[in-house]
Amino acid sequence: MRFDTIIRNGTIVTASDTYAADIGVTGDKISAIAAQLPIENAGRVIDAAGLLVIPGGIDVHTHLDMPFGGTTSADDFQTGTIAAAFGGTTTLIDFAIQYKGQTLRQAFDTWMQKAHNKAVTDYAFHCIITDLGAAQLEEMGDLVREGVTSFKLFMAYPGVFMLDDATIFRAMRQAAKHNGLICMHAENGGAIDVIVQQALAEGKRAPKYHALTRPTTAEAEATSRAIALAEMAGAPVYIVHLSCNDALEKVREARDRGLPAYAETCPQYLYLSLDNMDAPGFEGAKYVFTPPLREKWHQEKLWQGLAKDTLQVVSTDHCPFCFKEQKELGKDDFTKIPNGGPGIEHRLSLIYTGGVHGKRFSANRFVELVSAAPAKLFGLYPRKGTIAVGSDADVVIFDPNEEQVISRKTHHMRVDYSMFEGIQIKGAPKTVFSRGLTVIDGGKFVGRPGAGQFLRRETHNSIK
Repeated sequence: MRFDTIIRNGTIVTASDTYAADIGVTGDKISAIAAQLPIENAGRVIDAAGLLVIPGGIDVHTHLDMPFGGTTSADDFQTGTIAAAFGGTTTLIDFAIQYKGQTLRQAFDTWMQKAHNKAVTDYAFHCIITDLGAAQLEEMGDLVREGVTSFKLFMAYPGVFMLDDATIFRAMRQAAKHNGLICMHAENGGAIDVIVQQALAEGKRAPKYHALTRPTTAEAEATSRAIALAEMAGAPVYIVHLSCNDALEKVREARDRGLPAYAETCPQYLYLSLDNMDAPGFEGAKYVFTPPLREKWHQEKLWQGLAKDTLQVVSTDHCPFCFKEQKELGKDDFTKIPNGGPGIEHRLSLIYTGGVHGKRFSANRFVELVSAAPAKLFGLYPRKGTIAVGSDADVVIFDPNEEQVISRKTHHMRVDYSMFEGIQIKGAPKTVFSRGLTVIDGGKFVGRPGAGQFLRRETHNSIK
């Protein structure tokens, strides 16, 4: 057999196995895995001695080129997928937003245009539903058949994204009918709005009040309500960006009862806390995203949730806004600060550092959290999410001992600060392939904008 590339002498790590073998890549697929492959048949041979060979990361929660709060997130599908690839992520699932009065098809078409000719790696979409009449309800089935198999609903942001319980319940029943998956932003938006208005009336306008007006109880209550509605609808539910132990307990209870309830957290909730919002002046605006940062003690609870499978996925909720010009829109009013933070580039390194080097879980569990579980839940497995013959050649050669310090000076996201500035990581990608094409090599981008393909997803696979 002729190989385009052979990766030899590496340690292959999947969600279930760790073993030494060579990998052969032909075209866009992994075509052979063996103890030793004949290198004379290869166009390129890469020696991965001392390194891990893992499936490309899958980030199921990003917001590229997204209008919000009078501005647009700073990374588009070109800069965003390049930054993701530098961090070892080769597949993104972004969000196509249906605005009030639109069809779901209009949302999907708009976001397909945003990604077309720009994405350097593969991408898919969830559809955000903000307006659900009879026609849109029917469209949900149409989209599932076309490979958009998950939908996001909001219990927060009244007047913008928030839906009432009846609408959420209808959407869940329809998703269940077509084996789709509902992703839920779980915060009690109505109660939060009352607290926010009171804070503003009292002249509390600094960035920190973004966090102080969104209590953990509001997240826990909405998480519990989302799970209850899903149970009544006979539907699975996936809680996005879970940030606190109060909400984690609600997911744990549901899973203990055998319900198909899933949840993700994000690196910011594992590494940052309310303390970061005490930064001088307006600096706290760098950490304004929703749900907000919590007291530091929640971090270890979330790490435990990842280790014990109460949480199945780590995504980023990457939604970058530059500090100058964009975040400063809320200089005198925390409610006007665009919500979001930049994290797409450092997910794998941060989770490997804190999880594997931190002795909280194995390298196999790391691969499960950043690649295999997202692939299974969102209908991409085994095309993505594993190293196997016939799978896409989305492969990351990962140095588990590479040490770096995160800095805005060296990152590749199109944003003028880093949420994780100064944090030391241990473990980083060296070479990254997307469907057999080299995208990152020796710290340099060698890919091509437009090479990324839209992924039509299967319906979700239930995982224990």
